[in-house]
Amino acid sequence: MSKNNKKQPKKMKFEVAEDETIDACLKRIEAKGYRPIRRMEQPIFQENGENIEPIGQKIIFDAVLAKHER
Repeated sequence: MSKNNKKQPKKMKFEVAEDETIDACLKRIEAKGYRPIRRMEQPIFQENGENIEPIGQKIIFDAVLAKHER
């Protein structure tokens, strides 16, 4: 079970922060006792008058509890 004796959710989503690398996010996921199962990328758009332009992307990982944590 988890270190703090609280039941952790079996699935969680982790978003890569603006100032965080993907590798750092993966290490954060592992430190919380999860393992990534899916990576999603969502575009971020900005309206400029009549035009809509992509200005970036958001990376989100779906993660499940690692086997030893279940």
